[in-house]
Amino acid sequence: MHIKHSHIVLDACCVLNFCASGRFIEILTAIPAQVVVTDVVSTQELKTLQRLTDEQNEGAEQFEKAIAQGLLLIVTFESEAEEETFVNYAFEMGDDGESATGAIAVHRDWAIATDDRKAISFFQQEVPNIQILSTLELVRQWSENVNLDGAELKTALIAIKVKGHYRPHKNHPLLGWWENLMK
Repeated sequence: MHIKHSHIVLDACCVLNFCASGRFIEILTAIPAQVVVTDVVSTQELKTLQRLTDEQNEGAEQFEKAIAQGLLLIVTFESEAEEETFVNYAFEMGDDGESATGAIAVHRDWAIATDDRKAISFFQQEVPNIQILSTLELVRQWSENVNLDGAELKTALIAIKVKGHYRPHKNHPLLGWWENLMK
């Protein structure tokens, strides 16, 4: 996988999936671009992570540690144009997280990482030049980067499935890869 942009803006679903894996920091480290989240996503997701059971609160700790280490940056709107695009996207999609993620990515020419099918369809139509990545693409990137053994990768994917409530959609290009590993 080639990342065409200098930055990747993670949407909430990817943050939750990476945290669910128990390998959040390792996954971020393997991404060959600066990883960011919008302030909107950070505020919403940190609250969600903190509400999870004790076992899963490790995700909130990983999230905060990644920020402290500079592996994950929090970004805010820098212009009226970004804010206006955010409002327009929120009106169209009905979700603040994806709207903020998209508005910032579009105005700064950054990639987006999301698994939300509605957001993916919307951004593919509205801004076809923006690269859209998924949880599985970035997890696969990480696993190949660190030459992770199959058992460890399967453990991480099971955690994403169970704790993150994730399953790739039937047309996901990496569905076969996922299914082979989950056997």
